[in-house]
Amino acid sequence: MKLAQLQKLPSANPEADRIRGTQAQDAPLSPAQGHWRRFRTVYAASAAGLFLLLVALLVHGWLHSGEVISRGRLRLATVERGPFVRDVAADGTVVAAVSPTLYAIAAGTVSYVVHAGDPVKKGDVLAHLDSPELRNEYQRERATLDSLDAALARQQIEIRRQILTSKQQADLAQVAIQAAQRELARNQWAWDQHVIPERDYKRAQDDVSTAQLNYDHARDTAALERDSLALDLRTKRLERDRQALVVTGLASRVESLELRSPVDGTIGNLAVQEKTHVAADAALITVVDLSAFEIEFQVAETYATEIRPGMAAQITLEGEPVAGTVTAISPEVHASQVTGRVKFSGPQPPRLRQNERVAVRIVLDERDRVLRFERGSFIEPTTRSVYVVRRDHAQRVPVELGPASVAQIEVLRGLAAGDVVVTSDTRDLNQAPEFAISN
Repeated sequence: MKLAQLQKLPSANPEADRIRGTQAQDAPLSPAQGHWRRFRTVYAASAAGLFLLLVALLVHGWLHSGEVISRGRLRLATVERGPFVRDVAADGTVVAAVSPTLYAIAAGTVSYVVHAGDPVKKGDVLAHLDSPELRNEYQRERATLDSLDAALARQQIEIRRQILTSKQQADLAQVAIQAAQRELARNQWAWDQHVIPERDYKRAQDDVSTAQLNYDHARDTAALERDSLALDLRTKRLERDRQALVVTGLASRVESLELRSPVDGTIGNLAVQEKTHVAADAALITVVDLSAFEIEFQVAETYATEIRPGMAAQITLEGEPVAGTVTAISPEVHASQVTGRVKFSGPQPPRLRQNERVAVRIVLDERDRVLRFERGSFIEPTTRSVYVVRRDHAQRVPVELGPASVAQIEVLRGLAAGDVVVTSDTRDLNQAPEFAISN
């Protein structure tokens, strides 16, 4: 059967089929109950308004403060104008000012005479180095020098012989001149008497000229011979002197095979074991002069360009300050550190020990009436903003800072005398423009 074909069945009770109203449920209220309801609505609205106002104030304070930090957690410094001493602090070590190390002059076997810690005097024998190669070389060069000495002596004898021969020839030429002149004188007398022909007279004149020419040539040849022989002798002598220098150098090296202490001091350490064969230029032994100490310090490479020899320094030794002077600064950088040396300006303090730890303070700059404040661990010359306390808030202020010392930093612009600066770590604030300070 379709739904359209259904028909409503007749009801047995037509009165019950009517819809009931709310007339039986309505009841009149008194005027007092309506007045209370109206006031309750006003009170609820007022409370909601106060709550919203309180929330708005809290949100406004949170938006403008960013974070609230207790004053006890902050480290504050006051900007002041006064003396400014720019210095650098460094850790130092007491080292011997004179600590020479002796090296092997040649390859050989070392034999020690002393032990580590033994006191020695200057010139004391410390070790022996046995080097057969060096000794053999010295003997060979010495034999060569002896042969050159013999050759030089033989050359000197030969020179004297040749000079004597040249002189003999010159003397014979001079005698021939005298004989020719006497013959010319006799011919001249005979010619004057007209007893000899002119041909004989002219021949006598030619003999004198020939003898004179032979004498001049013999004399000049003898002079050239002497110069040549002197040059040969000088060459031989220079060759011998060069060989003598070689022998002298080798003799010095052979003598250096016996290692002697260059200073008064104490044996620091033995670099190799006894009877060890070492190569040339190998370190063998170190002598420490305990009568003269210096301080070796290390500073960051950023300060190295400002430290110069001759600068004043202060050495803190067992809590007592001692004056010092910078003597050297290394041009090399190792692990971002530069090494320097400081010597004591006055008498050396007693009871110093090798490798003792001390504190070094080097004065770089000293001025009066400088705007500065006590720096913290997080305030550097590259810092471009700091927080300045304004009552119960701290505001971030752009600044330009100058050179920094161990305890203070100079203010170039951005702050005035009397400003209170936050010097503690504020990196967690993420460059917030300000933050609140609670007591």
